[in-house]
Amino acid sequence: MPFPATRLRRLRATPVLRDLVRETRLSPADMVLPLFVEAGPHAGRTPIAALPGIERLSISAAVEEAGEAAALGLPAVLLFGIPEHKDAEGTGAYDDEGIVQLATRAIKDAHPGLVVMTDVCLCEYTDHGHCGLLRVDGAVDNDPSAELIARTAVSHARAGADVVAPSDMMDGRIGAVRAALDEDGFADTPIVAYSAKFASAFYGPFREAAGSTPAFGDRRAYQMDPANGSEAVREALLDVQEGADVVMVKPALAYLDVIRRVKEATNLPVAAYNVSGEYAMIKAAAAAGALDERAAVLETLTSIRRAGADIVITYHAKDACQWL
Repeated sequence: MPFPATRLRRLRATPVLRDLVRETRLSPADMVLPLFVEAGPHAGRTPIAALPGIERLSISAAVEEAGEAAALGLPAVLLFGIPEHKDAEGTGAYDDEGIVQLATRAIKDAHPGLVVMTDVCLCEYTDHGHCGLLRVDGAVDNDPSAELIARTAVSHARAGADVVAPSDMMDGRIGAVRAALDEDGFADTPIVAYSAKFASAFYGPFREAAGSTPAFGDRRAYQMDPANGSEAVREALLDVQEGADVVMVKPALAYLDVIRRVKEATNLPVAAYNVSGEYAMIKAAAAAGALDERAAVLETLTSIRRAGADIVITYHAKDACQWL
């Protein structure tokens, strides 16, 4: 029997041929860099032990870091705020002089062409660490919490945020945010909805970085069960109906199938968050000599894009830009 006429190896023979037929491409334009901005009198950078290479930043340091991101070709940063003081209502989240609001103004003044996205949640600002207001029984009270999330989004937009990203997973909060933005004159401000945010084991380093570990219980009553894929699609479709401009899946690596399903179901731009635990695993393995960090990072980020993500939020962003 003659050898089959089709030989797939023909197009793998050289780097140029491989690049010519590559199906999925990764570039700086696909990535967003998260930044942790810390309030207080200090200036500079505070290393985060659980996230090697990532730091808590003063506002001046955040402006500097944003400039470095822009110089590398990154189109956007995503801001997380760490306030000086916390309370049961998370008032620092929607304070017009809060840390994210001040950082947004400073970054936009210094780098007007850089897109500033802001995380819209209460967990970094509440003394109990949950993403909303608590009822007497300790459960998160959905509807009043959604109102405060909407108030926070408006405050961020007033400060100059280009995009707001509600991450709380309260039912109906995208509709509440959209209505509040429209009413306050921000009809053109896009919403990136954390639509399918799972109650994941991969958030540990982030909670150390942001100081947002719940003081009691967990977030399983409002974040998604990791076993559920169809529910993730329902969540995304509800957010689309409520006015989301981009839908997000978080985490990314353990949920590549969900990214694909959400992309196919919504036909909207899809963001995927390559979260802190995923980052820390590669860093730890590379430090132990178990793998090549550059190759592992680029393969990982490419896989997220291949699954259907248009936007990849990742702590690897600066390194990846330099390697690309």
